Amino acid sequence: MPQTHRDLARRWFEEVWNARSAETVHELMAPGARAHTEGGEVVGPDNFLQTRAALLGAFPDIHVTVEDVVAEGDQAVVRWSAAARHTGHELGIPASGRQVQFRGMTWMTFKDGKIVEGWDAWNLGALLETCRSAG
Repeated sequence: MPQTHRDLARRWFEEVWNARSAETVHELMAPGARAHTEGGEVVGPDNFLQTRAALLGAFPDIHVTVEDVVAEGDQAVVRWSAAARHTGHELGIPASGRQVQFRGMTWMTFKDGKIVEGWDAWNLGALLETCRSAG
């Protein structure tokens, strides 16, 4: 039985972010997929993995909780929250050691069981400012 788009969206967060699976990125993301992220547009799995590596470098213990998933047709929307400690400098900010929590939504479009486009909505700027102002 094929996985539903709801299942695939949930799996993306559980495996790509929480289990740190690069294999799942290649399995679920189409080669020319476009990710419209807070940091800019990312095309393809390899570029996504580079973007993810920077975030994981700054927040190596990040854990994402999927709060809800709504799916219809070829699209799924995930409402999520995340918690992490800022212990790395990969985003150009010295590690603050500060515990952070943030929330967001990701809207995904699927074709043939793969993500072909995604939009992230969360406030990266406020997160980075929180880490900069930690004292």
